[in-house]
Amino acid sequence: MPTRRFYAALPILLALLLVAATPNANCQDTKQTATPTTPAAGYSGMYTFLRDGEFVQITVDAPGHVIGFVSRYGDSDTDRDVFLDHFFKSGKLDGAQLIFTTETVHGKSFDFRGTIERGDGKNRGDEAFYVLKGTLTENTVDNAKKASARSHEVELKSFPQDMAPPPATKQ
Repeated sequence: MPTRRFYAALPILLALLLVAATPNANCQDTKQTATPTTPAAGYSGMYTFLRDGEFVQITVDAPGHVIGFVSRYGDSDTDRDVFLDHFFKSGKLDGAQLIFTTETVHGKSFDFRGTIERGDGKNRGDEAFYVLKGTLTENTVDNAKKASARSHEVELKSFPQDMAPPPATKQ
């Protein structure tokens, strides 16, 4: 009788289902691990830019995809020393190769082509743990709609990061 065999095998099937549904105590929960699984995940952060106080914010959003912005001081008569944010129009990370292009703000945009390398920082939270090395091109369009481009080699150092949570304050 086929029904009898089914009912005889039912406790074994239930036991297998129970074992499959029970979390394994020897396996780590991936939600609890906060360390990046690839070096690219650690590249996210702030980097120096051309002048003191200016910076580039890079976020590795997905494999190969980078978002961010350049925050810099304006240098024309109408925006001198005012912070201007140039958001990335496009950004790509292929291994350690980084390319980004910013939106145009007040007649300027930036293109970067280079690499992300280990710098002089000893620990992940140290200044210059990573360095962006490459060619930065500053694209300018003047009031007469005349475009020009100026390129130079740069080394943009990562900002130091506080890796430990702030100490609890007593109330």
